Amino acid sequence: MKLPFNVDLKNKVVVVTGAGGILCSMFAKALAKCGAKVALLDLNEAAAKANADEIVAEGGIAKGYACNVLEKESLEAAHTEILKDFGTCDVLINGAGGNNPKATTDDEYFNADNIGKVKTFFDLDKSGVEFVFNLNFLGTLLPTQVFAMDMVDKEDASIINISSMNAYTPLTKIPAYSGAKAAISNFTQWLAVHFSRTNIRCNAIAPGFFVTKQNEKLLFNEDGTPTARTGKILGSTPMNRFGDAEELIGTLLFLVCKDASSFVNGVVIPVDGGFSAYSGV
Repeated sequence: MKLPFNVDLKNKVVVVTGAGGILCSMFAKALAKCGAKVALLDLNEAAAKANADEIVAEGGIAKGYACNVLEKESLEAAHTEILKDFGTCDVLINGAGGNNPKATTDDEYFNADNIGKVKTFFDLDKSGVEFVFNLNFLGTLLPTQVFAMDMVDKEDASIINISSMNAYTPLTKIPAYSGAKAAISNFTQWLAVHFSRTNIRCNAIAPGFFVTKQNEKLLFNEDGTPTARTGKILGSTPMNRFGDAEELIGTLLFLVCKDASSFVNGVVIPVDGGFSAYSGV
């Protein structure tokens, strides 16, 4: 991994939730390269520890922890261990989130003829919708409650949430995920104001379209060919491609680095290849 610019995070403790996944494990690796001590939290303990081991093998400082971001007791237990291992948190990356098939429709536009044939809006499962909202919103709120107390009145503390382009304009088929990410953007602004007099800055990154385990079934058929949805996405992305995960690192480091973004607070930065700028004409 090549960093786009250097940021000195020596002696900083960074906590990353959702660090068993592709994007957040990459964030953890980038921050470790800047000298941070990185705590990788994930419900999948094996994945978190495997990603931490990779960082350590490359000379970084990291440790993986089992953690359920929907259970405050689990977060507090992880917090206790992190305090013992690394000290108090300086930077929190709220990366845990995701969608659920039970909260996704099969059709983009409602057609009464599809009733009973495909999953329509009327077939969305209440438990699936609740899961998506809880994972994304509560999965950001609860870690912030647990770790932000460490940051109060530090000279350089930062919370970075992960929103989405869905927060700006909802995508078809995924109403719960779009709504939950809109809540994250709003909550980011709320936190920025709430903590503004304690030296904690809070901002968010809104990725455009990157291929992950979460969305690959929507983007590619089982034989690897692109779906019709992929064609529509690329047709609406002026740069005409999916993003490379490492193209998020520059924005992450900018937001973490006080010298670069000391007066940046309460913003949601799109990293989307121009998707949000394109009207379709």
